[in-house]
Amino acid sequence: MAEETTRLDMRIAISKISDKQQVFGFASIVEKDGEEVVDLQNDTISIEELEKAAYNFVVKSRQAGKNHSEIGTNIGTLIESFVFTKEKQEQLGVDIGKIGWWVGFQINDADTWDSIKKGELRAFSIGGKAKRVEVLGDG
Repeated sequence: MAEETTRLDMRIAISKISDKQQVFGFASIVEKDGEEVVDLQNDTISIEELEKAAYNFVVKSRQAGKNHSEIGTNIGTLIESFVFTKEKQEQLGVDIGKIGWWVGFQINDADTWDSIKKGELRAFSIGGKAKRVEVLGDG
């Protein structure tokens, strides 16, 4: 029997736009203020799985898309990536109240940059495929 995979989608607001055509923000947040974050499809992701996905993206892609398409067309390139785990925050002596993946992208496409500045593209959205696993009770 083949494993069923589900498309994941989570949108998180862009935190900073610079005049250098760079955007920064969380690509995904798995926990905020001690509470697990549930995405639009009522799914969650563990920090361990998010960390694996983030590192895979850094190694194999680093390319921005637009609305989950046009990937590899020079829309933008990853310029910053950091997975804020509890352990890393402890080592840094900070508590940002969130556990997740922070990213920055250099936007190369003029039309995409205009859409970001106009507020038409307001959030990062990660996509992927995952095996859906039902979690019962307290996990």
